[in-house]
Amino acid sequence: MSNTITTTNFNFPNQKSVYHGKVREVYNINDELLVMVATDRLSAFDVVMPKGIPYKGQILNQIATKFMELTQDIVPNWLVATPDPNVAVGHLCAPFKVEMVIRGYLSGHAAREYALGKRILCGVTMPEGLKENDKFPTPIITPTTKADMGVHDEDISREAILSNGIVSEEDYLVLEKYTRALFQRGTEIAASRGLILVDTKYEFGKTKEGKIVLIDEIHTPDSSRYFYADGYQDRQDSGEEQKQLSKEFVRRWLIENGFQGKEGQQIPNMTEEYIHTISERYIELYENILGEKFVKADISDINSRIEKNVLAYLKNS
Repeated sequence: MSNTITTTNFNFPNQKSVYHGKVREVYNINDELLVMVATDRLSAFDVVMPKGIPYKGQILNQIATKFMELTQDIVPNWLVATPDPNVAVGHLCAPFKVEMVIRGYLSGHAAREYALGKRILCGVTMPEGLKENDKFPTPIITPTTKADMGVHDEDISREAILSNGIVSEEDYLVLEKYTRALFQRGTEIAASRGLILVDTKYEFGKTKEGKIVLIDEIHTPDSSRYFYADGYQDRQDSGEEQKQLSKEFVRRWLIENGFQGKEGQQIPNMTEEYIHTISERYIELYENILGEKFVKADISDINSRIEKNVLAYLKNS
């Protein structure tokens, strides 16, 4: 669709470099600030889909920045300002090379592994006798390595992270503590909105001063899975699929159409109608998790709008 942002090519004052991630593009300003632009790109199975999803970047950015504000009392974060609906500005940090995935329920990747007979995920034992989408006795942390664009993230155990020196034990204890605290807060906020926070992932970095902070996104539909709480147990008891708000419906559609990101597989064509459906699902999640109406930004010329707003912010900061 024409009114989406899938690539950027800005040249801001004092810009040192730009990093193109799966969904976000990150501009380094004078080795002090990062300008993070949330595009409308859609990634699934670590593959970026050919077409953008209208308003997706705005939705991701606004959910993430709202949750940064709602959790800054328990975990420090990188955020400084949000000069545009698609943009977050924060402190330059050195990212840890792991993503902290935490799961409260047997869903998604964990459920697929469980169905194959595996009972250990990232060094953590999963109990016998669970059905897909059952709740774990306590949430489990199942980290992944942080991969470059187009490369699959890989499951990794706590022990492997420490023994390979990917993260020091002292720092990893902080990452675990912050991960559990954020998941608990996210679970409470979701419950207040009639939702269940099923699983999510967090990324952390270190500031120049050596402070560990939350970076990137938090509790968005790209990083998290939500179920509707109403009827959850009835659906589990009757063996029905859970009613959920997450990117899982896109993954399932891709699987049904013969794509799981494996070599030689073709990405199925997403019609304009299906793209509109995805956009509507993202808006639905926004309104449910934040409890407020989504206000669509002007998308007549997104690149110009972002450039104007960021330049104005950098000039006055």
